[in-house]
Amino acid sequence: MTLPVDLSTTLGNAWFPTPIFTASGCASSGRELAQFFPLNDIGAVVTKSVMNKPRHGRPTPRMAETPSGMLNSIGLQGPGIDAFLAKDVPWLLEQKARVIVSIAGETVEEYSTLARKLRSVSGISAVEVNISCPNVENRGMVFACDPDASRRVIDGVRKTIGGDLPIIAKLSPDVTDLPAIARGVVEAGADALALINTVLGMVINIDSMRPHLGGKTGGLSGPAIRPVAVRAIYQVHAALPKVPILGMGGVSSGRDALELILAGASGVSVGTASFGNPTALIKIQNELRDLLAARGFTTMQQAVGFAHRDV
Repeated sequence: MTLPVDLSTTLGNAWFPTPIFTASGCASSGRELAQFFPLNDIGAVVTKSVMNKPRHGRPTPRMAETPSGMLNSIGLQGPGIDAFLAKDVPWLLEQKARVIVSIAGETVEEYSTLARKLRSVSGISAVEVNISCPNVENRGMVFACDPDASRRVIDGVRKTIGGDLPIIAKLSPDVTDLPAIARGVVEAGADALALINTVLGMVINIDSMRPHLGGKTGGLSGPAIRPVAVRAIYQVHAALPKVPILGMGGVSSGRDALELILAGASGVSVGTASFGNPTALIKIQNELRDLLAARGFTTMQQAVGFAHRDV
C-alpha cells in the first residue's frame, strides 16, 4: 500500500497545493484551458507577460516547428496592464485560480510602473518578473544577460511593490554564468527564480532562402530544451540551495517534471505540451504523484534537489 503524497509547495511566502503551473505565454490568462479542467486544480496560472501599454507584437510568421520543439516570435503581444487588471485578473480570481502575474518591460522604469499598478491588487499569489526581454536602453541587450541591469530591475520592483508579494525572477539560459546572474537578482530582492526561459534560435526557409520568422529569431521551447533546463536548475540549486526555483523547459510527462524537481525545482511550469494536449497539466500532475509514491516520497518537497544528495 502506497501512502498519499503531499504535493504542496511554496515559492517565497506563497503556498500552492500542487507544484504544476502553466508557463507564461502558453495559455494567455487561462481562459482557453478553463474549458478543459478547473484552473484551481493546478498549482497556479502564470499569466502571459504583460507590459505597461498595449503591444501588437512581432510580424508574421511567428511560429515554426522544429525537431522536438518549436520556435516562437510573438513579441509580447498583449492588451497592456490596465486592461489586463480590469478584465483578466478578476476573471481568474472568480475561477478560484491562484494567480502569478508575469510582467515585462523595455526599461527599468517600466518594470517599476507595472509593480506600482500591481501593488493595490488583492488576490495575487506572486509576481514573475520576466527580465529575458530586450532592453531598449542598451541597444537591444537582454536584461537577464546583464548582471547590473537585472539587479536594477529586481531592486526597482522590490522597492515599489513592498515586501509581502513574492517576486520570481525569470532568467535566460543564454548566459555564460547563470548562477552569478541568479545570485545577483536574489541579492536585489527576488524570492524565487524561474528557470529557464526559451533558448534563442532561428530557422531558415530553404525555399525563400530567408529567415522563416518575421522577427528572424525566436524562442526555442519543447522537449529539445529540457536537458538545458535540467542543467540550469541543477547548477543554480547547487549555488543557491535555499532559493525556490520554478522550473520549466520541455516538460510533457510526470517523468519530465520529476527530473526537474530532482535537479532542484520546487515547482514546474508546463507550456508547449499544452498545445498538443490541453489537459497535459492534469496528466503530468497525476503521473508525478504516482512516480513520487513509487519512490517512497510522502511529500513532493522531499524530492526537491534529491539528485544533489551525496555529491
